[in-house]
Amino acid sequence: MASTEGPALAPKAPSSELKTRVLSAIVMIALALAAAYWGGWPFALFWLAAGIAIMVEWADMTGAEPRRIVQTVFGLGLVALTLLYLSGGSFVIGAVTGLVFLALGALITKGSREKLWAASGFAYAVVIVLVPPMVRDYPEIGILGLIWMFAVVWTTDIAAYFTGRTLGGPKLCPAISPKKTWSGFFGGLIAATLAGCLVVWLGGSFGVTHSFSLGSTIALSMVASVASQIGDLAESALKRHCDVKDSSHLIPGHGGVMDRLDGFWAVSLIIGIILFVTHGAS
Repeated sequence: MASTEGPALAPKAPSSELKTRVLSAIVMIALALAAAYWGGWPFALFWLAAGIAIMVEWADMTGAEPRRIVQTVFGLGLVALTLLYLSGGSFVIGAVTGLVFLALGALITKGSREKLWAASGFAYAVVIVLVPPMVRDYPEIGILGLIWMFAVVWTTDIAAYFTGRTLGGPKLCPAISPKKTWSGFFGGLIAATLAGCLVVWLGGSFGVTHSFSLGSTIALSMVASVASQIGDLAESALKRHCDVKDSSHLIPGHGGVMDRLDGFWAVSLIIGIILFVTHGAS
């Protein structure tokens, strides 16, 4: 008897998925580097868009309600902070503005736990919106520091993935991310440290002035690599809590913007704290 069922849909080939991921990664890297080269308002708007996307994904995952109103309020807050930064507004004005929008968005969110989740999402997005432009504009760091951040985070991600797949071994944190291994962790750490040192060395070779010694570069690169992997695990924990696979489906082959920037967010947080302490002490 002939089957009356239609043909089953064939799963997407692994090579096709890898191709999609690679092409998406190339586009994202090209956009990030082009925006970094331009600097100024194009770069700030690039990270504003990333921050808004992250905030929207966070609210969608955690179930903030009324969803669109909360997202609109927080989105306007991120726009206001970007405009204040571009116009040279003071830290005090920026801090007050951020707190006002954080409080307003949390106030209109229903549920006490949901209020905390919503406020956390806005604070998370603020780091991505403000720190990269600050690093780009900082006189003693500038584009070299930004490329160093890119290199450390990207190398950590790539090296950890391929080292883990190749060597395998004990799991890093199976309760949160079953595929991550200790071999991947150390592979990413070593490769990222080498990449960070290479960026700083090349910068000096091309006449980009900086005050980074070899020891400080190694230490900062190692800290940033570990932070990047912790940021990745933290986002995996959030997705498990919210019972979702990806933060969204915005980027083909990669999931959402938050999925791609979780490690970079953690490094941005550390660099932002360092800049704040340095600026406050000067």
